[in-house]
Amino acid sequence: MLSCGEASGDLYAGALTRELRALDPAITVSGLGGPQFAAAGGDLIADYRGLAVTGLTEPIRKLPQYVATLRRLVDAAKTTRPDVLITVDFPDFNFRLARRIKQLQIPVVYYISPQVWAWRAGRLKTIRGIADLVLVIFPFEEAIYRDAGVPVTFVGHPLVDLVPPADRESVLRRHGLPPAAPMVAILPGSRSNEVSRILPGLVAAAGNIRKRIPDAQFIVARAPGLPDRLFDVCPRDRFAIVEGETDAVLSAADVALTASGTATVQAALHDTPMVIVYRVSPLTYYLGRPLVTVDMFGMVNLIAGEKIVPELIQDAFTPAAVANEAISMLTDRARQARIRDGLARVRRRLGGPGASRRAAEAILDVVRQRR
Repeated sequence: MLSCGEASGDLYAGALTRELRALDPAITVSGLGGPQFAAAGGDLIADYRGLAVTGLTEPIRKLPQYVATLRRLVDAAKTTRPDVLITVDFPDFNFRLARRIKQLQIPVVYYISPQVWAWRAGRLKTIRGIADLVLVIFPFEEAIYRDAGVPVTFVGHPLVDLVPPADRESVLRRHGLPPAAPMVAILPGSRSNEVSRILPGLVAAAGNIRKRIPDAQFIVARAPGLPDRLFDVCPRDRFAIVEGETDAVLSAADVALTASGTATVQAALHDTPMVIVYRVSPLTYYLGRPLVTVDMFGMVNLIAGEKIVPELIQDAFTPAAVANEAISMLTDRARQARIRDGLARVRRRLGGPGASRRAAEAILDVVRQRR
């Protein structure tokens, strides 16, 4: 059984499911997932879309759906008795699921573990109680879990295999954009509540960029399953909006304006300079800030161990600030070179190809040991 609750987790779940079935075609994988998981041969007990939100207070309104989905998965586990539960990030839901599945004497493997090194470090204790094995995707995570007494294996980052090459010129021409003009990618996130808070600011920033760089053009990479109304803020005469083409958009971009999260790692793998932004509700920020244990939020900066790209979080996220950073990256070749040197260091720390295969092999080892 597998459980993931957001677009990036669904991407990793699909890759993992393909590798599990390649290693043993008789394997069945079922659980909570989305289109990527289903396309890889996963059996959807429930679809994660509609469950995913960000923040500390925002999940409260999703509580009835959480409870109903949790009950469906636990009931399915009681009936089918899976050999192992694989939880993919999504800790607020997966912690509760893992506890209940653990009570059925079914082992739990946590893949794409929560970022305990960034905030809410107390969750390490919870993970130690529920996980038979944690599979981490960043090398520095291994020591954190091992020192806490949690069985852990570093498998590398699955995106290394999942980022396809793309040709800038063909991508731009496909969307009716001239290849010679500067292109700015806009990635506002994958959840409705984050897109509603982030996209309007990025659209306003794009307007500021165009005042200084008149031929600048913009492509919005839209995550699957989001309501159309969220994108009404984008003037259709100046923005191309594409769905399911994040990697192609990033490969064609000179600069990306991106919400903090997995997209920053995708941008690094495409060697695309970026401005990282994020905004949550004021209450969530007020309650959550004391729980944060790092002074950087962007994944690429955390992996690098230094701020190689700018982060504009909460009140610092203004259209003027975003535009100033993007214009600097588009016009200052020396700064572009420094950022790309930093992105190269990030790529070297993500591990080599084959992360999903290594994760699948580790999961099957847990199954064999149980048997």
